[in-house]
Amino acid sequence: MRNNDWSDSWVFYDDRFGLSSGDDDQFLNFLCETLHPMVRQDVGECSRLCSMYNELLIRDGFRLFESTVLSGHPVYAARYVGTVPNPGLAAAKDIIAVTDPAYTARQINRMEAAIATEPDLAIGTAKELVETVCKTILDARGVEYTNTESMPALVRKARSALSQTPEQIANQASTENAIAKILASLGGLASGLAEIRNLYGTGHGKTSGSATLEARHARLAAGAASALAVFLIESHNAQPV
Repeated sequence: MRNNDWSDSWVFYDDRFGLSSGDDDQFLNFLCETLHPMVRQDVGECSRLCSMYNELLIRDGFRLFESTVLSGHPVYAARYVGTVPNPGLAAAKDIIAVTDPAYTARQINRMEAAIATEPDLAIGTAKELVETVCKTILDARGVEYTNTESMPALVRKARSALSQTPEQIANQASTENAIAKILASLGGLASGLAEIRNLYGTGHGKTSGSATLEARHARLAAGAASALAVFLIESHNAQPV
């Protein structure tokens, strides 16, 4: 067997692919094919590779996203999303996605890719991300919840399990009042996300001609959800179960 008869970069110069001389669409389609279920069946590995691709593609304003599902496996496509960075999502990828790479990473990628072109999908996914993080924390800490509980209720339970409610913080003499005030706003943030998702996000049928939000609103929702989810996960990681 001759494992080194082809160089590592041969694919970029093979005329059958045309990657060195083709346009952006040709290159992006090739990247999507490397994540196709016919090529790669490990969903977690696909999510990790997609994140790696997107870290480089975002410099030119492109992003891969999950466009559909084939036999339970994601199928990716590419779109132009612009070059406005979102620090909150970057932190979410670094901290949250490690809790459940096969699912949470997909949520973050889908949310980020949809901000520019499908704000309603980004808003709906932002709410789902917070719910996933809360349920992950509650499961790890043996706290019961029902499948019908609202997102604000899940956030309250997760904060209580982590001793991060305003009342619990206020009982700690060494904690400044400012921290308690910030924590009190988390409840409002969770309620706001749930409300905006119900009004504009995916998950509920809309009438024809319903109003939609813009990318700036989706970016706000995604950033707020990421900040809340990162805080909860970091608090969870800092406290032994």
